[in-house]
Amino acid sequence: MNYLGVGFKYPSILTSIVAIVGGFGSGKTEVAVNLTRFLALSEKIPIAIADLDLVNPYFRSREAIAEMEGLGVRVIAPRGGNFYADLPILLPEIRGAIEKREGRLILDVGGDVQGSRALGTLSDAFVSDKYELLMVLNSRRPFTSDVADCLKTMSRIEITAQLKFTGIIANSHMIDETTPEILIEGYRLASSVAEILELPLVFLSAKREILEKMDLLQFKCPVLPLVRSMLKPWERGIASPAACRSSKDEQVRRMTKRTND
Repeated sequence: MNYLGVGFKYPSILTSIVAIVGGFGSGKTEVAVNLTRFLALSEKIPIAIADLDLVNPYFRSREAIAEMEGLGVRVIAPRGGNFYADLPILLPEIRGAIEKREGRLILDVGGDVQGSRALGTLSDAFVSDKYELLMVLNSRRPFTSDVADCLKTMSRIEITAQLKFTGIIANSHMIDETTPEILIEGYRLASSVAEILELPLVFLSAKREILEKMDLLQFKCPVLPLVRSMLKPWERGIASPAACRSSKDEQVRRMTKRTND
């Protein structure tokens, strides 16, 4: 399970805590869940994933609770009536997991102002050189579509979160409309940002079926193939497409307002 293709390794995670940060629609939750799945299947140590996305009520790592727990992963997320609540719920168990630093802890963090602030309230629990803070860059999303926007967005997040980024993840996609050209575009953008900031491009992530059709030798970084876990709300039967589109529009409006503020 070490190789996706000749000379291409899966990501190597050496720290006990990995915080994965990304803006609305970047795909960071899908990345967080898939990385957790990979670690659970490849390592014989305790694995946990914590939901720190306090903004988006639909696409959250908590949606994969059954799958994660089936793999022996501890899921730290609101339960019961707060499961789908559009409320900024920061569980005290998250701080405890950060401070204990046992096994591997994956933090799924929203990249907007509110998500960054949530991480900032926990920043004193992190120990230097004992964590990874990884930015998910999607060239097809607002605020990370070019190098200048990426640098501005990452700087804002660092200031609010009171933590420094340690690496970058290339995850450019358009969900089912993703093409190899989009992956290459995103890889080049992430590589440029990584070079400017002198940070490693930790890995590129994309749906497995797309990667299998590509010459992966063009990617000079590890690759994480994705199996889709985050379904649209109407695919899960939670709400109608019209209702969910309305909610997504409201989330985008909120994100844009907070960013401009």
